[in-house]
Amino acid sequence: MDRSPLRAHWALDPETLFLNHGSFGACPTRVLEEQSRLRARMEANPVRFLHREWPDLADAARGALADFLDANPDDLAFVPNATTGVNTVLRSLRFAPGDELLTTDHEYNASRNALDFVAQAWGVQVVVAKLPWPTPSPQAVVDAVLARVTERTRLLLIDHITSQTGMILPVASLVRTLRSRGIETLVDGAHGPGQIPLSLRELGAAYYTGNCHKWLCAPKGAAFLHVRRDAQPLIRPLVISHGYNSRREDLSRFRLDFDWLGTTDPTPFLCIPKAIEVMGGMVPGGWPEVMARNHSLAIAARTLLHQRLGGAPRCPEDMVGSMATVALPDGFPEEPSVLGLDPLQDRLFLEHRIEVPIMPWPRAPHRHVRVSAQLYNSPSEYQRLAEALEAVPR
Repeated sequence: MDRSPLRAHWALDPETLFLNHGSFGACPTRVLEEQSRLRARMEANPVRFLHREWPDLADAARGALADFLDANPDDLAFVPNATTGVNTVLRSLRFAPGDELLTTDHEYNASRNALDFVAQAWGVQVVVAKLPWPTPSPQAVVDAVLARVTERTRLLLIDHITSQTGMILPVASLVRTLRSRGIETLVDGAHGPGQIPLSLRELGAAYYTGNCHKWLCAPKGAAFLHVRRDAQPLIRPLVISHGYNSRREDLSRFRLDFDWLGTTDPTPFLCIPKAIEVMGGMVPGGWPEVMARNHSLAIAARTLLHQRLGGAPRCPEDMVGSMATVALPDGFPEEPSVLGLDPLQDRLFLEHRIEVPIMPWPRAPHRHVRVSAQLYNSPSEYQRLAEALEAVPR
């Protein structure tokens, strides 16, 4: 089996076929080396690093991320993951009886849980837009969401790229349309940064949170929350710290509240510039080529799996980024999983050393395999996945 020569930039287990970059990402060794260097610098004198050096280092990291996202750095806050970003916004906002919080049936489970928690606390209703599946076009998604909007709708929570189906949703159109009606949008962009081009200035969403440890390939624990300037007075961090009573006048209230949330290891955030540099430097065309390569490989993998397993694509190619979902025939084993994963996912790993997520979608016995495509992957790896799926008795 041929392997990508770029795999040498990662410390991935050579015995495992890793087709699941989408779940937690994978960090290149050069970025991990930068993190080790920063940690050694911090531990040489923690007071110097965290008191004296952190503000300038954080500003530099925030600036590099802002350039990558086409955003104003003062509108960005570091958070450990997108789930924290979603919770931060939802726990900050205020609602009244009769209000409706809108989402889709493709929303990530953790974020949907946060939405349900807040709705119960405020006594408001969660309204779910059922997206067509298969999905014929981005407009079909827009139509399905707008059909559930009422005069009581206060907020839309929506994935930019869905976890269950790997589908890029038309958030720009929805943000624009809903904002014209006085309704704001919280975009759960956990999979967005590094998988598809982003301009947060153009998008104009009130709230956008995204992970840097997935497709940007920063260390685990690096993510951001972007809040549009006019919406910042509404948002407070989940942890109230020293900034709450700060008398500084050179920073906004948003920055004062979010820049320091207590002692933690800040090196994942500080490695974001190195991750952007390292990943963009792996191919001649930089980040545009990274995204284009991964998209082409994901489409090729989807085509191959359909040829071997049957069925047809569930969404158009322009709704696919670096992850693709393929429906599996019904009838795979359904015994409870010791590891808490789908039994087929366990079987693929334990018997074939293939790490790939199996999604019971929309519910068992219907299943989908979601393949990721990163620079370390190669076409022959998806061929081996197809062979393994064909070998599973049903």
